Amino acid sequence: MQFQRAILTQLASWKNAKNRKPLILMGARQVGKTSILKILGETHYENVAYFNFEKNTDIKSFFQETKDVQKIVKNLSLLNGQPILPEKTLVIFDEIQECRDALNTLKYFQEDIPEYHVACAGSLLGITLGQDGSFPVGKVNFLEMYPLTFSEYLRGISPKWFEILESVANNNTINAFPEAFFNPLMDYFRQYFISGGMPEAAKIWSETQNIEEVEAVLKEILNSYRLDFSKHANAVMVMRINHIWDSLPSQLARENKKFLYQAIKSGARAREYEEALTWLIQAGIVQKISKISKPGIPLKSYVDLSAFKLYLLDVGLLRVHSGLDYQIFAKGNQVFTEFKGALTENYISQAISNMFAPYYYTSEGIAEIDFLIETNGEILPVEVKSDINIKSKSLTYYSKKFDPKLKIRFSSKNLEYRDGMINIPLFLADYLPTLIKNCI
Repeated sequence: MQFQRAILTQLASWKNAKNRKPLILMGARQVGKTSILKILGETHYENVAYFNFEKNTDIKSFFQETKDVQKIVKNLSLLNGQPILPEKTLVIFDEIQECRDALNTLKYFQEDIPEYHVACAGSLLGITLGQDGSFPVGKVNFLEMYPLTFSEYLRGISPKWFEILESVANNNTINAFPEAFFNPLMDYFRQYFISGGMPEAAKIWSETQNIEEVEAVLKEILNSYRLDFSKHANAVMVMRINHIWDSLPSQLARENKKFLYQAIKSGARAREYEEALTWLIQAGIVQKISKISKPGIPLKSYVDLSAFKLYLLDVGLLRVHSGLDYQIFAKGNQVFTEFKGALTENYISQAISNMFAPYYYTSEGIAEIDFLIETNGEILPVEVKSDINIKSKSLTYYSKKFDPKLKIRFSSKNLEYRDGMINIPLFLADYLPTLIKNCI
């Protein structure tokens, strides 16, 4: 099975852009970067020239010996076994973080031979680029890739139900799903929580329904992250990264999910762990949601640097990292409520961060809004409800104080818009911009 990824549309736009530059595709390990670049090459180009700097270390010498990109292209063509042609060949540099000289040479691809199409991917690129002051800023294009969304997952395993999801979500009016549609879609959504959005795990689950194999794949990915810690950081940093990493399930299991340095280990202080935290963020493994002091425009101007939450990049990885028994999925909606609803909140963070830059808000210990998003000059509160009780004192308090144009609640209830509040089923999170547009 090959999942169709929405980012392919953005990649096609990059190919056809008038001022196209060499592309760096960012994203954590195993989210599908290499696969999507190969698909781009197969579907939008006549040929693909693929080079992996980790598997074939000899390629590095091409970039170490010269900055003459015409000569580099000739050498790569000989290695590739066929000519690399302008406009017609997609050149893919994989694991490019392993060759600093290749990264820096992208500047000359852009300046001297912009007619050649070059796309790069690699693990820990956020860390690699952040450490290199000589990196050619302004000479490359960036795109960020994330795990499979639920809609991408559903499209792959059941085109029929994906079409039903699309038809209701893209309706110009807010209408509830018929029960005959709603219940099966919730079932598919629960299944998504088993594998999450890591493509290999999702593929195995959709093809075999073998949860032991899914568990093995997800554990292998988590282990690869730990190996990255050891490979790319010094001994003290590795210890601190692991401390933060191991604390994440307990951090998210708390009612108030604000990240606490004291919860890492006794006596831990922010200044000791800030660099390790930055490492995890730049690696794309965790997402930081900052608190704001007040809901003003723009939201990023009101960031409270002393408070934030951390979420994992993928709900399936969080499930395995937290040790949550997969048998919980046999108990209906209990999967959403176990672990203090952390899986559900992590999923919504994962989904809306593809579309917005979310923050969160607390007020005098009275109210906490899970997320705030800014769109078209409006600041909208977002609440996440894991159980059947959808009442929210925090949202009521916030509404009275700030009178938002629209209030958003994600829950396991059906789609509904009433009195300035839209209730969105969890499985519809990918369509949030469309649903907002239909309400305001």
